[in-house]
Amino acid sequence: MGNDEPDSKRLKTAYELALERMESDGIKAPRAEVFDAETLAAIAEIRSQSKAKLAELEILHDKRIATVFDPDKREQEERGYQAERRRLEERQDFKIAEIREQSR
Repeated sequence: MGNDEPDSKRLKTAYELALERMESDGIKAPRAEVFDAETLAAIAEIRSQSKAKLAELEILHDKRIATVFDPDKREQEERGYQAERRRLEERQDFKIAEIREQSR
């Protein structure tokens, strides 16, 4: 089953159908970003490092929360954990956006 069939006879993917609907509604199709292998490797490295930092943060949080029994202190610890997690995720997103911007 090759791609020898004319476009009118071939079944379209959900993505292709969605793009056609967007086009008929006057919405521009999203541009496809194509990155070279070096850029993709840099993005993968950032994600890997971020994943490791988040795992470490979660392990430390679990150890700290296991020893805290006061509800107010537990809530404070949880807020601190969530804030640090957000900070790490935002930092990852920023670094990836920088790399994408540089590769254009």
